Amino acid sequence: MRWQGRRKSDNVEDRRGLGGRGLAVGGGLGGLVIVVLYVLLGGNPSEITQNLQVDGPVSSTGAGQPLSEKDRMMGDFVAVVLADIEDVWRAQFQKMGEQYREPRLVLFTGQVESACGYTSAASGPFYCPGDSKVYIDLSFFEDMQRELGAPGDFALAYVIAHEVGHHIQNLLGINDEVMAQRGRRSERDFNQLMVRMELQADFLAGVWAHYARRATDFIERGDIEEGINAAGAVGDDRIMRRTQGYVVPDAFTHGTSEQRVRWFRKGLETGDLRQGDTFAAPVL
Repeated sequence: MRWQGRRKSDNVEDRRGLGGRGLAVGGGLGGLVIVVLYVLLGGNPSEITQNLQVDGPVSSTGAGQPLSEKDRMMGDFVAVVLADIEDVWRAQFQKMGEQYREPRLVLFTGQVESACGYTSAASGPFYCPGDSKVYIDLSFFEDMQRELGAPGDFALAYVIAHEVGHHIQNLLGINDEVMAQRGRRSERDFNQLMVRMELQADFLAGVWAHYARRATDFIERGDIEEGINAAGAVGDDRIMRRTQGYVVPDAFTHGTSEQRVRWFRKGLETGDLRQGDTFAAPVL
């Protein structure tokens, strides 16, 4: 991706190096993938961590640690990607006659406090509707590249765009509609709704890539393939086979590799929000 020298978003909170309170959900990828079956790329971390509601600004605690040059560069890359995502969604909301409210993106190390509770980096990136923020520990992407076979900078861009997709759903009231069904439906049916919401976030990530590719030279040849590979790498079926050797479809929360790739492609190819109603789709 041609990202150097481009505008950086002002909506990045960098809390890296601030430490944490020691919440642990296992170490390395082994801990990550156990939790990731529920929350990877957009799940609600309050389901598996302390359900603590907070008011006002929050931050991790601990002694500050200086960032390396690589860390600073990664932070700059994230800010540039977020800026491009902001530009695309601002334009899309204007077409709908609405004003786009930008989310904040929090970079953290180890563990973080949000309106969804205390959350470990092992949970993977997530969006918290309670404070309209995306949370990412960038060490996740080292595991993603090394263990899940999803290398490349566009793989990281895809994840950010997916999480912002959940913010779009929150702004449009889709998140509230889905969560209102909890307790009204069986666990199996509610899980199906969650899968459809995750696949819609993949579609919305594709919509961003559609317009980003058309409008600028930001996206290079080969980047889209990295995004498609990343979408396939985090399918529930692929992760289950890797971690436990078999697949349990009723336990899916994000969709299969094929489904995630297909909906990302649909957003990428059409750029048409009307094509992304995963809840009405007879077959996912």
